Amino acid sequence: MTALLVDKVSWHVGAVPIVDDVTLAVEPGEFVALIGPNGAGKTSLFNLVSGLRRPTAGRVVLGGDDVTGAKPHQRARRGLGRTFQTSAVFGSLTVLENVELAVRAREGGATRPWRSRADRAVTGTAERILTQVGLDDRAARTAGELAHGEKRKLEIALVLAGSPRLLLLDEPMAGVSAEDVPALVKVVKALTEDAGRSVLMVEHHMDVVLELADRVAVLHHGALLACGTPAEVMADSTVQEAYLGEAL
Repeated sequence: MTALLVDKVSWHVGAVPIVDDVTLAVEPGEFVALIGPNGAGKTSLFNLVSGLRRPTAGRVVLGGDDVTGAKPHQRARRGLGRTFQTSAVFGSLTVLENVELAVRAREGGATRPWRSRADRAVTGTAERILTQVGLDDRAARTAGELAHGEKRKLEIALVLAGSPRLLLLDEPMAGVSAEDVPALVKVVKALTEDAGRSVLMVEHHMDVVLELADRVAVLHHGALLACGTPAEVMADSTVQEAYLGEAL
């Protein structure tokens, strides 16, 4: 069953098409990168998939269920997780407390760790997730003290606490120093090792895209310009003219 189907989706602001008749599928266990010039509609498409915006036309299908009219939290319950371009962590809490909070939210428990002690199961789950993203040695640190690349890892950990089957990663490498990129790429690369988990990622670093993606989808002026293997997309003269020439 297809993890995500964006079926002829459009989103217009007045008469201006921001996303224009896009059809894109992501299969279970597949890593798809979404690229395009600034203003191409990439984050807008993420907003439509995650439920922050309602499409003008078309439908969004998660795991076979039409969720076009569903709210973000309802989509999260169906296995959708998302990160954003800007960091969003609780800086005054420890790294472990941040993840415990997310685990409790998934399980419908208390969401204020300073009012109730995390039980062993919640703490154990949070610790396993921190090990998965390479932050186990930062568990007792305050989140606000983390370097930017480490905060990106923590954001991924918070999403993983919801046990998503589909992850939307919105420019995970943005603002990350060059020396921290390889470690973050390793974390992102491991996300699809969990059988059946899929990733749709917006990213401008072409070397990262080429290393991680099974397929690359190119947006231009809100429309899907091309979609194929990284080699196919890189060799596409239309893509080169519209985007890669500028990026390279």
